[in-house]
Amino acid sequence: MPERNLERALGNQIRVLRRQHDLSVADLASAAGISNGMLSKIENGGISPSLATLQAISGVLQVPLSTLFASFEERQDCSYVPAGQGLTIERRGTKVGHVYQLLGAVLRGDIAVEPYLITLKENAAPHTSFRHSGVEFLHMLEGEVQYRHGSETYHLRPGDSLLFDSAALHGPERLSGGETRYLSIIVYPRDET
Repeated sequence: MPERNLERALGNQIRVLRRQHDLSVADLASAAGISNGMLSKIENGGISPSLATLQAISGVLQVPLSTLFASFEERQDCSYVPAGQGLTIERRGTKVGHVYQLLGAVLRGDIAVEPYLITLKENAAPHTSFRHSGVEFLHMLEGEVQYRHGSETYHLRPGDSLLFDSAALHGPERLSGGETRYLSIIVYPRDET
C-alpha cells in the first residue's frame, strides 16, 4: 500500500483547523454533509476525500481550499546534502582564501536561510568588511580565529558559537595560521518582489 503522506498531512490540517474553530467531529461532519466516520477517516489520513468533500469542509472552516494542503506543501521544501558535497559558492572573501560550501537551500517561505561550511585556507587573508541583512550564527569546528563584529573581537575555538546582527561590519580579523573551519548560518527576510 502506498504511503499516504498527502492524506495524513491533509487530515492533520483539517483536525487543527477544526479544533481552532472549537468544533467537534460531529459538528464539522454535520455542517459539511458527511458522516462522522468519514470525517474521522479523513482526519486520520485513512482515505482520499473527493474535492467536493474538501470544498464542503473548507467552506465550513471558512478557509480557502488551498489552506487544507498548506502543511503538506510546507513539508516538501527539504534539502539534503551528503557529506563533502556542498555546493562551492563564490562570495566576497573567496579571493582571499575563504571557501564557502552551501549546505542546503530552502526555496519558499518568508525567510531565507543560508547554511555554509566555511574553510579558511592556511594562506587566507583577514576580511572584516562583510555586511548584509539578517542575523548570522557561527559555530567553530576546527582551528582558531579572532572574529570581528562591529567594534568587538572574539577569540573563537572549536565548539564556540557566535550569533550576531549581520548588518554590522564583521569577519575574520586574525587567523591562527592553520586551516580553520566553521559553520555559518545566515537568516534574513526574503524579498517580497
